[in-house]
Amino acid sequence: MNRFVAVLLVLFCAHSAAAEEVIFEKRSLYRNINVTRDGDLICLKFAVREYFFSRQSCMDVTDPDRLVFPYTRMVLSGLLLNPEPKRALIIGLGGGSIPKALRKIYPDLEIDTVEIDPAVVDVAEEYFNFSTDPKMRVFEQDGRVFVKRALRRGDKYDYIILDAFSGDYIPEHLMTKEFFEEVKQLLTDDGVLTANTFSTSGLYKYESATYAAAFPWFFNLIERMGNRVVLTASGPQPEKSELVDVAKNFPYDVEPYGINLVRIARKATKPRRYETNARVLTDQYSPVNLLNAAGVR
Repeated sequence: MNRFVAVLLVLFCAHSAAAEEVIFEKRSLYRNINVTRDGDLICLKFAVREYFFSRQSCMDVTDPDRLVFPYTRMVLSGLLLNPEPKRALIIGLGGGSIPKALRKIYPDLEIDTVEIDPAVVDVAEEYFNFSTDPKMRVFEQDGRVFVKRALRRGDKYDYIILDAFSGDYIPEHLMTKEFFEEVKQLLTDDGVLTANTFSTSGLYKYESATYAAAFPWFFNLIERMGNRVVLTASGPQPEKSELVDVAKNFPYDVEPYGINLVRIARKATKPRRYETNARVLTDQYSPVNLLNAAGVR
């Protein structure tokens, strides 16, 4: 990065920070939490380190149903493989954008959301119109603990979304071959998994290798801001053209949420061999935060 670009970036960040109004802040047991208002956007921000806040979720107060971030729309790519889910598991709540959208698209869908931080649940309810009901439950516990207990209960889900990572911290125990294999056991025979992660760090190949070790196949969906969504399922891998066909004939109206399923389907790519040619992350070897801090290798 040259000096001119660096100066512009600093000025842009300073301007953005000045334009935002902090309307809530709290230090929870796990992180610093800020809620900011910038025009029509209310945003939830996390920071494990004091100085680095990253946006986790935003809501447009003039259009609360619209999914603001591209990644929140891409994680719903799982609907292309299972357009009629009956029971969903979401690990990571944030502002609740994803479970809120699924609840409106599928009023009868049973949704279990797992969030380790009770303060995040409180903020989602207070500032982001999130609420629970008999079919929309929240469990305040560690995601892996929940998965292990769900396995012992014999629970099954036909849609699982992993969304527990932030810009400056990734729980290492939620990105290992053993964890992915546990999650895979929770899937029904037609179950689908989508995971929100990153495409612009040294973690990319290691994570790809780990998914390849735990699942027989997966698609990548990458958007230019650096987010990657991993899409996989219990059944055989479809061709990209099949995803596009499902998107064109999708039986539910998802446009109010800003979702263009055809565009999302066309983003799907199969990983190349070199992308999975790295050491697999395991419970004994998972330096994911060190790798994520590094540039793409």
